[in-house]
Amino acid sequence: MRLSVCLLLLTLALCCYRANAVVCQALGSEITGFLLAGKPVFKFQLAKFKAPLEAVAAKMEVKKCVDTMAYEKRVLITKTLGKIAEKCDR
Repeated sequence: MRLSVCLLLLTLALCCYRANAVVCQALGSEITGFLLAGKPVFKFQLAKFKAPLEAVAAKMEVKKCVDTMAYEKRVLITKTLGKIAEKCDR
């Protein structure tokens, strides 16, 4: 439960910052992939950011923890983040 709260707060901070209230489409798809996609698909998704291998490895390590959450809860988090992003885009 703590991980989902941290993820939600981080997303709020990144998506709804005053200087840029429009959610970047790449960020939205990356967060959705982080929560719902399988490891190979998510790793491919990360490749477009050209991040250092250490950063990708760290992200994949955190994804292992997220993948232990029930799928239904991850879907619920994704829907909630979608609603937040919708409000930020207004």
